[in-house]
Amino acid sequence: MDFSLSDEQTLIRSSVRDFAKSQIAPLSAQYDRSSEYPWPQIKNLAQMGLLGATVPEQWGGAGLDSVTYALCLEEIAKADASVAVIMSVQNGLPEQMILNFGSDVQREKYLKPLATGQKIGAFCLTEASAGSDAANLQMKATRATQDTLEGWVLEGQKVWITSGGQADLYLVMARTGGPGSRGISCFVLEKGTAGLSFGKPEEKMGLHAAHTTTVQCDQVFIPDDQRIGPLGEGLIIALSSLDAGRIGIAMQALGIGSAALEHAAKYALERQQFGKKIAEFQGVSFKIAEMSARLEAARGLALKAAWLKDQGQKYSKEASMAKLLASDAAVFCTREAMQIFGGNGYSREYPVERLYRDAKITEIYEGTSEIQKMVISRAVFAEYGG
Repeated sequence: MDFSLSDEQTLIRSSVRDFAKSQIAPLSAQYDRSSEYPWPQIKNLAQMGLLGATVPEQWGGAGLDSVTYALCLEEIAKADASVAVIMSVQNGLPEQMILNFGSDVQREKYLKPLATGQKIGAFCLTEASAGSDAANLQMKATRATQDTLEGWVLEGQKVWITSGGQADLYLVMARTGGPGSRGISCFVLEKGTAGLSFGKPEEKMGLHAAHTTTVQCDQVFIPDDQRIGPLGEGLIIALSSLDAGRIGIAMQALGIGSAALEHAAKYALERQQFGKKIAEFQGVSFKIAEMSARLEAARGLALKAAWLKDQGQKYSKEASMAKLLASDAAVFCTREAMQIFGGNGYSREYPVERLYRDAKITEIYEGTSEIQKMVISRAVFAEYGG
């Protein structure tokens, strides 16, 4: 086994780290307070090729391998988790769905603008009655003809959509057949389409700059050429793309946890109580040790999942394991960092308060920790003949 990075991977990570520290981190608290969508940072990510990191160059992307992309995403998340989740969704869901299941015409029309950062994409699966139970979604797509065009009329609402109202393209799962997972198809909708509207940004605990809204379809007509992949396989397309997305969320969680560790360690080396640095107290040093160990273990698993993806091997179980452990590590590390900071950690003057709020969602979106355990256990049982 070789765990070393190539010279190219090391160089790219270093470049992204410098960019994140100089351009993103200084503004993260400001965007958290204002809840503005971070368009300047997103445009900078596009210029660096990070909004189409793993998309092949022929479709406008940077053509990076999944491991390199994962390393870059962790660095962005250390600076600002809101920017990181926008980057993660863009790379892991809309782009992967169009790349893997779209036609060449659709890749030219939709994937290239996403990969170059000219457009932002959103993933629309969750509904009020279809969260973890994704197969229960109710948004309907009915066959229709408009101005001689054959197509579909979409009716229904999606909830908790990252970049809702800001994104230009929406990958929407809607029911085209009967009940169950095989009755769902995938469509791409363009912002500005008649009948497509958005709710106000949710007032969330964390990730304030990454807007999350409802997406409403009221008699939205789209032609046949805006359906992605085969009829009735929309949920399969969505769930298969979530494997890549879960690696992204794992790396986002690791970035949050790593930032908490860094701030806590530096603070412990500066803060003095009872005549010595608090880093010298075993109660503090043991917290730092466990934070570091949990992050390193989760990082190894996440990078393994990314490596398996690059090798063309199955990685669904490893992606779920990575998200499960990395999100748990992020919540643990931010909580322990708050404890090390003491009363100061509860103040918005220090970054660990924001990190603490940002960490929790990594245990929930793109599949809760409980859903990850279901995916993992099913894979294990299958290995033993179940």
